Amino acid sequence: MTYTPHAPISVSGLSHWFGEGEARKQAIFDVNFEIEKGSLTVLMGPSGSGKTTLLTLMGCLRDVQKGQLSLLGHELHGADETMKIMLRRRLGFIFQAHNLHESLTATQNVLMGLQVHQSGVKATVDAAQQEKAARHMLSLLGLEDRLDYLPAHLSGGQKQRVAIARALVSSPDIVFADEPTAALDKDTGLTVVELLKELGGKRGITTVMVTHDNRILQLADRILTMDEGHLVEEAVPA
Repeated sequence: MTYTPHAPISVSGLSHWFGEGEARKQAIFDVNFEIEKGSLTVLMGPSGSGKTTLLTLMGCLRDVQKGQLSLLGHELHGADETMKIMLRRRLGFIFQAHNLHESLTATQNVLMGLQVHQSGVKATVDAAQQEKAARHMLSLLGLEDRLDYLPAHLSGGQKQRVAIARALVSSPDIVFADEPTAALDKDTGLTVVELLKELGGKRGITTVMVTHDNRILQLADRILTMDEGHLVEEAVPA
């Protein structure tokens, strides 16, 4: 594979270990791939295959130990914390655990996504516009009647949709999603993935998603399958 640092994500010879000494265990083995701007890429594989480790390496949540990993044109191997913080502000994260602030309403939780991305830079959008954007994103996810509800009064699926809105409201360059549809019913899960796909086409947002949900594979532009730390298959859905 040709290593292209200016692709949104470019990985070459990537390996990773956990632990030290005799307890040291390799989790990722010489992985190589590239991801195109605006695409929806699905990472699949059994539990323990390395897919979540790979996702966290790409998301600047772990240090790159060996190999090259270019994120938005910046090499992560050897990158300092200042660089990684700058890059994280350009990313959106969706995890299985919604991690909402229980004392904030749905709208206020989503507004936090905008504030995190704007921290350290001069704000260009006023408070009223920010709130309008937060409410619009929640409405796109079917929560227009839950805008001012606290998390304690939301179902598990509704909380997950708030977390998804929080990740998407700032129009990040890349979204990293770990089982984002696990807490959602079939129709809502498809709606979320269709929205991610639409944002890729309209805004150039690149999505990398870990999932076991076979229902959404037909929406993926590409499927990468991991097994025991190895990238074993690359496929384009028929």
